[in-house]
Amino acid sequence: MTMKTPFLVTLLAAPLTAHALVPSQHKGHITQSQSRRMALSTLLTTTTSLLLPNASRAASSASTSEDKPARKFQRYPSIRFIAALGDPKSSSGTGSESWLEWRDDPGPRGVYLKDYDRRLGSNNNVAPAGWTFNPQDWWVEEHGLIMSTPTPLSRKSLNKDTKEVLPEKRYLVTGDRQITTVLTVRTNGTWELEKGTLYDVTHLPCRSAAYRGEACAPKNANLKDFPVKPGAEMPAISGCEKQDYAVLFVLGEEMI
Repeated sequence: MTMKTPFLVTLLAAPLTAHALVPSQHKGHITQSQSRRMALSTLLTTTTSLLLPNASRAASSASTSEDKPARKFQRYPSIRFIAALGDPKSSSGTGSESWLEWRDDPGPRGVYLKDYDRRLGSNNNVAPAGWTFNPQDWWVEEHGLIMSTPTPLSRKSLNKDTKEVLPEKRYLVTGDRQITTVLTVRTNGTWELEKGTLYDVTHLPCRSAAYRGEACAPKNANLKDFPVKPGAEMPAISGCEKQDYAVLFVLGEEMI
């Protein structure tokens, strides 16, 4: 794989883990969900292994170039997920201050829309997995699962040697298709990909949207709108303002 700037991917001993915490009554979804997470559990190892030959050559060539030092990326023990906003045809842009992140797969920890009253509403909006449902800002994935609300994406890095806080951070991202590349996000809100477009690193089967508003409630959803086809927009829900997000797989982050 050719990169604009050479980098070195560092593999850790810890294997990529997958979780299968889906209610047993949803057997049809379990098959899809487990298949996706099994794919996730092998994606990181496969991707980084494929990168190693090019990464080694890149590191070697970098040793002769003062302006292109080799970069090291530490892989995560499990894949993380970025919820991104931007022009899918662009390789750079602004607005990364509104990007969010799940550090765990939110699907298996979710609650189906049809089960809201029984599994969330009746428990003070606390899900069985421990996260709290926000009635003013709630998220749904492609199978009709209400997910935990993601947290803001970190856009700063810490130099472990100098303790200097840098106003940018780099991640290794992929859409699990043809392109795996480096994403840089900065505190000023700008972002850029070293290769490809935002669409290229979007995982199309993963659909995600935030539903917001005072009159916005899970009971308003039309369950027949799910599941959502790969690449399609999430359905509108009566009383809600909807915001679709692109979902990126995050394999690791730069070691400084």
